[in-house]
Amino acid sequence: MTQPALISVIVPSYNCARYIALALDSALAQDYPHTEILVVDDGSTDNSLEVLRNFGARIRVITQANAGA
Repeated sequence: MTQPALISVIVPSYNCARYIALALDSALAQDYPHTEILVVDDGSTDNSLEVLRNFGARIRVITQANAGA
């Protein structure tokens, strides 16, 4: 039996606390069950990480020092 494909949603984030929850809610609302959501925070200085913590285990957060694209 073939395993269903895993879809990875990668969301770059830099100082976007005002918008990140809306973007993640949209990704989480998709009806395909085999997804993972990875947020790469590029050294945000606003409260982005606090907003991301509210999503708990539903997302995976990767943080790094600000490096740009």
